[in-house]
Amino acid sequence: MPNVTIDGPKIEDVEIKRVLVKEITDALEKAYKIPREAYVVVIKENPPENVGVGGKLILDRY
Repeated sequence: MPNVTIDGPKIEDVEIKRVLVKEITDALEKAYKIPREAYVVVIKENPPENVGVGGKLILDRY
């Protein structure tokens, strides 16, 4: 069973998450030709104070 993990900033709107998971599942189903019930999509949300890029917290880059 294919698994997809998305690491990114928090998405406040649950409807956007529903669309994201559906569209990713659609793409997986098209690529793998396996029924959609086989896919697991996990959204991991990371606040900007917990992620660093180029030696700086994302929180401090903007």
